[in-house]
Amino acid sequence: MKKKILFRALMGIPIGLAVCTVLSINASALIDDGTFYAVAPSLIEAYGSELNAMYVQTIIVSLYGAMWGAISVIGECERLNLLKQTALHFIICTSATFPVAYFLHWMEHSFMGIVRYFLIFVFIYFVIWLSQYIAMRRNIKRLNESLRK
Repeated sequence: MKKKILFRALMGIPIGLAVCTVLSINASALIDDGTFYAVAPSLIEAYGSELNAMYVQTIIVSLYGAMWGAISVIGECERLNLLKQTALHFIICTSATFPVAYFLHWMEHSFMGIVRYFLIFVFIYFVIWLSQYIAMRRNIKRLNESLRK
């Protein structure tokens, strides 16, 4: 199990970096002023230069991706039922996501900014969870049908 967690954590690093890049492209497209924003402008202000902000973001996003990769093994823990797996995964993800999002200025540093970010996070989490749940049920149904034949 330790090897699987380590492997998934290592695989999570490039995935985290790729997701961050895609999000930066999308945020730049939403701003729509012709500039590519690799990091939040307020993060540049906090670290004095775009390069320093990019170093900080790269390190944090790499660790963040590793965390998401490592905790993916929760879904394979047969001792826990689906509700406990989901709750544990959600709590860990939320506990990691909000400090990262706040520190990297992915959210507005205000009460309403935090609330908006939380609602968006929960919505995206639910959509992904629901799609995986539906796919899992479909696979179980197919397996059961093939066993009956």
